[in-house]
Amino acid sequence: MAGVWNTPWRCLVDHDGVFDNRMMGYATEELWFSEWENGHATPWDDPADYERFNPEKRVADWHVPMLVIHSAKDYRIPLEQGLAAFTAMQRRGIASEFLTFPDENHWVLKPQNSELWQKTVLEWLDRWTRK
Repeated sequence: MAGVWNTPWRCLVDHDGVFDNRMMGYATEELWFSEWENGHATPWDDPADYERFNPEKRVADWHVPMLVIHSAKDYRIPLEQGLAAFTAMQRRGIASEFLTFPDENHWVLKPQNSELWQKTVLEWLDRWTRK
């Protein structure tokens, strides 16, 4: 979304999102999703398909502020995916924040972490969408 539909969004929230589709094909513990979303192919069998919708290719088009949330024990979409998105935002000078949960996986389940997730997202949305 960040590189294709920059409007009408005032901000974005990226929760455990994919940054580099190619690397996902090598790094995820849930290969079924990566291969299914890319025509049941591996990154080496059909690299063009993995590149076609690769978010990493659109970084030059990013300009909307983004909150990146990623958990350290997310083996479905490894932490490096979130770090890469945040680094790209920071290097491009785009307003961004990074929130990580060292003790959570793809789902933020612990009550105190869930509360922080909700609070952070709502504050981010309020900050960028308040008229």
